[in-house]
Amino acid sequence: MIDLLIINASVFNSFLKTFEKQNVSVKDGKFYYISDEDLHYLNPKEVLDAQGKYLIPGLIDIHMHIESSMVPPASFSPTALSHGVTTIVADSHEIANVFGVAGITAFMEQETEMDIFYAIPSSVPSTTMDRETTGGIIGVTEVRELLEHPKVIALGEAMNFKGITTEPDSLIRQILRETQVLKPFMPLEGHIPRVSGEDLAKFMFVGLTADHTHQSPDSILEKAKNGIFLEFQKKSITPENMAVINHYNLYEHMALITDDIMVDDFVTGHLDANVRLAIAAGLPAEEAIYTATYTPARRMGFQDRGAIMTGYQADFILLDDVPSFKIATVYKNGKQVSTAHPDMYFPESFYQSVQCRPLTEADLSFKVEKAMTCNVIAIQKVGTFTEHVQRTVAEKDGFLDWENSGLALIVVMERYGKNGNIGYGFVENALNEKGAIATTWAHDHHNVMIMGTSIADILAAQHAVLDMQGGYVVSVDGVIAASCPLPIGGILSDEPVPVLGKKLGEVRREMQRLGYKNTNEIMSFSTLSLPVSPKLKITDFGMMDVHTHELIPLMER
Repeated sequence: MIDLLIINASVFNSFLKTFEKQNVSVKDGKFYYISDEDLHYLNPKEVLDAQGKYLIPGLIDIHMHIESSMVPPASFSPTALSHGVTTIVADSHEIANVFGVAGITAFMEQETEMDIFYAIPSSVPSTTMDRETTGGIIGVTEVRELLEHPKVIALGEAMNFKGITTEPDSLIRQILRETQVLKPFMPLEGHIPRVSGEDLAKFMFVGLTADHTHQSPDSILEKAKNGIFLEFQKKSITPENMAVINHYNLYEHMALITDDIMVDDFVTGHLDANVRLAIAAGLPAEEAIYTATYTPARRMGFQDRGAIMTGYQADFILLDDVPSFKIATVYKNGKQVSTAHPDMYFPESFYQSVQCRPLTEADLSFKVEKAMTCNVIAIQKVGTFTEHVQRTVAEKDGFLDWENSGLALIVVMERYGKNGNIGYGFVENALNEKGAIATTWAHDHHNVMIMGTSIADILAAQHAVLDMQGGYVVSVDGVIAASCPLPIGGILSDEPVPVLGKKLGEVRREMQRLGYKNTNEIMSFSTLSLPVSPKLKITDFGMMDVHTHELIPLMER
């Protein structure tokens, strides 16, 4: 007796990359027999008439960060399942930067219907403790401990450029060597943005074989011909990039992933949205399905999922239509998925993690005797890369007149009660109206970060984000215009996804009204503090050149 018989379905064959009219049987949560013959003789307990719908494997996202959705695994699971995502490999380096191994353990202990595997965060901090202050650290000892956990199947993205390319005894190099000794066949994920030539070889030489960062046609070709497995997130899924994939038939060497999906976008889509985007950008629909199911499974070494195949887990999606990728229903282990909001638990200390003093006007006033040449982070309208530029800022009444400079002041404050550091910088192409944005969701150290065009708004935003123990705040003319509280470690909420998504959407709209222009305003702002994404970023130590780790002063003397 079988548990489920699916009839009248057009079934995706991952090995031929075609759809075939077949009947599919499920037994004990696995696919049993798949055939074009009548399978009622197997005496099914339940029969599902697909009525001509298209049956494909459940989606597998092998490079993502649950925390980017701003909800814990228990809340993430039902929403992601509704979008057809049945398996993920999560690199939880955000919660690790706040709480260390305790944060990762709290994630792994939550029960979920979705299968969640983990990649050990390899870069906590993303650089070094003398360049950014974090709440937790993942060192060699912590890596050894995590390698013993059955849910751990990969090493998360290694991203310290200087540590990888020029420092043989850096922490990241030690972690890579230890992992290769203890788990020699474990996939090692890389973070390799704008890296080429011998520097690319240096990343590969230490064992890194995949990259998920922002790609161009040239970077795709160089990395693919060198054997790098390419993982395409939204900003890299463009017509020109997909044209390169099609021209060189690179489907076996790539996967579609999400990396980061903000909660307001999460309400309407996850990996399924990127599949639709890839099809619209020119990737054949069959290849889009293949690279969101089978190739990611193979990259991570899964031997039981990624295809509609006898003996594989019965994780599948019924689509109304293939080109539009419209999902009708989703099944996990042969059962239709649940969408209930679950209960969850975190220690009380996780809700009281922001230890930072309120800013004062004196903190934002800089005495000078004349106009000064200032170093500036120039943001772009697409992606998270920045450039280093210099601008002259006038003097007024003995102080730097930055409020009338056309620039925004950005401040990063250490929030773990360790050293009280404050880093300062200027940002160009950010805000063109009077206001400020504050957050504790500051990649990857998650200190308090505030950016604004007026002292009054910076103070209002920073005080508000401290009062709510973390999240996002937008201040306009000294009044809080929008907020999204994230009280769990300053990066997560236990509210339902639709409720949280609405709040973050309000924050995004207020950022847009202040003049912030980017394909993803939230991510662009939150990664201004990410010192591994080119070119100039800021931490609680100040502005920093990503490649050299040189600290860049606010003003040239």
